[in-house]
Amino acid sequence: MRGALGGPRVLLRRLREVMAEPVSAQDRLDKVVVLIAANMVAEVCSVYVLRVDGTLELYATEGLKREAVHQTVMKLDEGLVGLVSSEAKPINLSDAQSHPAFSFRPETGEEIYHSFLGVPILRAGNTLGVLVVQNRARRTYTEEEEEALQTTAMVLAEMIASGELSSLARPGAEPAARHPLHLTGTCLSDGIALGHVVLHEPRVVITNVIADDVPRELKRLDAAIATLRADLDRMVEHRDVADGGEHRDVLEAYRMFSYDQGWLHKIREAVTTGLTAEAGVERVQSDTRARMLRASDPYLRDRLHDLDDLANRLMRVLMGQDHAPGREQLPENAIIVARSMGPAALLDYDRKRLRGLVLEEGGPTSHVSIVARALGIPTVGEIDNATGQVEQGDAIIVDGSTGHVHMRPTPEIEAAYGERVKLRARRQAQYRALRDRPCVTKDGHKISLMINAGLAIDLPHIEETGASGVGLFRTELQFMVADTLPRTNEQLSLYRAVLDAAGKKPVTFRTLDIGGDKVLPYLRNIEEENPALGWRAIRLGLDRPGLLRSQVRALLRAAGGRELRVMFPMIAMVEEFDKAKALVEIELTHLRRHGHTLPERVQIGTMLEVPSLLFQLDELLERVDFLSVGSNDLMQFLYAADRGNARVADRFDPLSTPVLRALKDIVDRAKKHGKPVALCGELASQPIGALALATLGYRSLSLSPSSVGPVKALLIELDTRKAESAILPLLDKPVGSVSIRQKLQEFAASEGLQL
Repeated sequence: MRGALGGPRVLLRRLREVMAEPVSAQDRLDKVVVLIAANMVAEVCSVYVLRVDGTLELYATEGLKREAVHQTVMKLDEGLVGLVSSEAKPINLSDAQSHPAFSFRPETGEEIYHSFLGVPILRAGNTLGVLVVQNRARRTYTEEEEEALQTTAMVLAEMIASGELSSLARPGAEPAARHPLHLTGTCLSDGIALGHVVLHEPRVVITNVIADDVPRELKRLDAAIATLRADLDRMVEHRDVADGGEHRDVLEAYRMFSYDQGWLHKIREAVTTGLTAEAGVERVQSDTRARMLRASDPYLRDRLHDLDDLANRLMRVLMGQDHAPGREQLPENAIIVARSMGPAALLDYDRKRLRGLVLEEGGPTSHVSIVARALGIPTVGEIDNATGQVEQGDAIIVDGSTGHVHMRPTPEIEAAYGERVKLRARRQAQYRALRDRPCVTKDGHKISLMINAGLAIDLPHIEETGASGVGLFRTELQFMVADTLPRTNEQLSLYRAVLDAAGKKPVTFRTLDIGGDKVLPYLRNIEEENPALGWRAIRLGLDRPGLLRSQVRALLRAAGGRELRVMFPMIAMVEEFDKAKALVEIELTHLRRHGHTLPERVQIGTMLEVPSLLFQLDELLERVDFLSVGSNDLMQFLYAADRGNARVADRFDPLSTPVLRALKDIVDRAKKHGKPVALCGELASQPIGALALATLGYRSLSLSPSSVGPVKALLIELDTRKAESAILPLLDKPVGSVSIRQKLQEFAASEGLQL
């Protein structure tokens, strides 16, 4: 390499020696620039560090005036150094002073130098500073020299990221790599966690690709697969999982992947081409990742994530690496930060020390989110470049109730969250004290608070919350976590367990609401331009009656000798309800003919979530036994605003006058026909929403289990007559300010109600 002494390997070896010396941070940095300058035969070598205020400060130099160190500061749009930093790309010039971005700084004495090579100091995609070499002679540095400097910059990046240089900075001018960050993502699991970062690094680097002995590699692969399966068997039977629930179902499905013959055949095929066992796994993993990046369906993407994680686990077994830090390595208050994770990877960590989870990827329906919620681990997802912005051991706060993540928080933020944790604990204790108290308003109205559920893991919440029952059991979740279409007996087993857990309390089962964004991987997906408005829910059920009848038969058999409540989703016309109800009658006749024990009573209702039903209410109410308003879909259909689209999801307020007028009309018509009406959806799970609904006349709400306590605490302090006097007249006024949220907040404040 022209102009270099010893090459990059010699330089890196000597740099490692300097890094290990017991010297101050400034002395170490000064030695580094001398080494680089000597190795590259450069007259100048300088290190600029990006500061928290967005400027670049000269931290060390060999060749420029020493008095300029910590005195020369540049903006990101200033000079060639600023250009390297802002564009995160090298700049290689034979005559720097002729470049339009050149900026002369007299205190450095660099006016005599012409050639310039600057490279960004990068770490995980983040720019931490700039490394520069200069010479008096006009020459262009070679490609090898540029690569050598970039390699050297990686060493400096580790030094900056470690926080070692923070001691050299003035207050307010600390290196940006270590400054506090406040990021916002998606809430995946409720709760607040304060702790220290543990980086989860699923990526396995394969160094040995070419096989010397293919038969031996195939034997290694078979042995690793056997070990992997045994590890997963132990995990599924672990005490945190063995009691059953949704997270166990997820892990059972995950374990099934390790027996997938198609996946294993592809790996063996790759190995027989001459690859090592681990390289064969990586080859197949690359194909999986390519599919994952192109998958539009979020559920399918999550399943591909599981395959990706399984491949990583298999490679770690092959290479003798641990899946997670050992128990002795994990801090007492560990918060995992990861790009993505499979459900089993989360359970590798010691649950007693695990406090929270931050993900770059992963949505509310991802398998790792389901497991995190089951274990009560506060989790936030969709934090861009989370793994690149923290270091092992950094202080971090995860707020799963708001989606906020504070990396390296200030003492003030830590103190504030410490108080929030204490307040949250006190409130939870208050809510638990209300568990057995009837939900009756101050003026004597009994309001039934039921929970939304979907799998076996939710069943203990009936007892824990003191809920009146299950107002919405989403039967499709069992289908979504299964590898194949659940058989009638499997459905029967789940529905019977749900009814057993509820005892004498009512359970309302919603028939399959699949299609749209709820795609089953084992059924052919129909591409639609507007899936939320397409072939889904009851529309699919009526067109594929075998699927719906199989489910109805399982529900009827599970409820033998008991009451059964069934409701149909996405009914848009009265005729659809009539057809669906007729299928129930057919199945009742079938069971009666074959001598099965029939339910003591069957009540059939419908979800009201399609606006067309608002104009068929009288006809509908003559036919149904009950109604349940699906506020989430009704809201998005009323305003034609996709609730999954961030640009429009929050554009319209569910507490707006038009929505509340529609909800009031529904409850009034139901009362006139003597039919019970409930509301399930996010609106019921918010105290302010529950206040509005109670004021409109709703006496049955179905909400998330975690919301039962806060909502009950508000309702038992509510005088509905006062609320009606203050709020209902607003619905008759011409729509000006569309939302009445502020009026509800003002009323709650005047009554001392906690929203």
